[in-house]
Amino acid sequence: MAKAPARSRNSEPPISNRERPAEPQRYEASKEELLEFYRQMLLIRRFEEKAGQLYGLGLIGGFCHLYIGQEAVAVGLQSALDGETDSVITGYRDHGHMLAYNIDPKAIMAELTGRAAGISKGKGGSMHMFSTEHKFYGGHGIVGAQVSLGAGLAFKHKYSEDGGVCLAYFGDGAANQGQVYEAFNMAELWKLPIIFVIENNQYAMGTSVNRASSEDQLYRRGESFRIPGIQVDGMDVLACRGAAETAIEWVRSGKGPVILEMKTYRYRGHSMSDPAKYRSRDEVQSVREKSDPIEGVKRDMEAAGIKEDEIKAIDAEIKKIVNEAADFAESAPEPEPAELYTDVLVETY
Repeated sequence: MAKAPARSRNSEPPISNRERPAEPQRYEASKEELLEFYRQMLLIRRFEEKAGQLYGLGLIGGFCHLYIGQEAVAVGLQSALDGETDSVITGYRDHGHMLAYNIDPKAIMAELTGRAAGISKGKGGSMHMFSTEHKFYGGHGIVGAQVSLGAGLAFKHKYSEDGGVCLAYFGDGAANQGQVYEAFNMAELWKLPIIFVIENNQYAMGTSVNRASSEDQLYRRGESFRIPGIQVDGMDVLACRGAAETAIEWVRSGKGPVILEMKTYRYRGHSMSDPAKYRSRDEVQSVREKSDPIEGVKRDMEAAGIKEDEIKAIDAEIKKIVNEAADFAESAPEPEPAELYTDVLVETY
């Protein structure tokens, strides 16, 4: 009896032997950079705390997802971007990403309260803010939808040869959505300049990542598409910045996409309507005490010789900025009814 022909072996090297980005190094920041990282993270923290207060007072309606605890991710990654060419897109937990892009806190807070002076004229609210001027493309409410849109932004960068990179944020819950994997496939096939950032804050709404994901090491999710992944301490702004440098170098060199899994933690519930009873107060307090990103950068600042009075001056500055943003958002006029009919259709000729 004739033997069946032997199956040909795949000539591709195994995953472990494929070229990968270099191991990220913790960023060595100057004193000025440490002060700026602290300032930006504290601004996000205090802004989000104030937004929570305004929500409780009924001045912010609809859904509102706070970024408290995750500040190091947006600040560390976006500080490495080129503001002239690179683009950012994210999900509905978007206030922190906008603030890390140096967008006016007054315009963001006014958007939260639905005012005409808001960054999206009061029509986007908490979940759907945009600023094409700053190359920030949302703010998206559908879980995972921004990932495929991010691939489109990356395609634009490649097609126009502008040298830009797209940073596409999504969470551990969105990492299980089908369209995410369609975007992975196309991005690697076309070697698109995109960094897929998984903000793994440990809970997809109320379900822990360990219960929701059969593979909970999310940086491995691109392996079947030959996309390399890196796991990063998302509570350390200098680790985040170091990982950003490595990922950007890989992507800009034309080697295609990369995945960054940022291990982070949100202190508040999924949204303002979530009492977060699926975890204990002791768990949250333990993370605050051991891994808080703002306290972490303060230790780096002290080691760099930055004095307490410099830190206190920033604290006072941020308090003033946030209070002024809240006052502005409360007093600014609401949009005119006719605004309902603007920005609905874009006509091209």
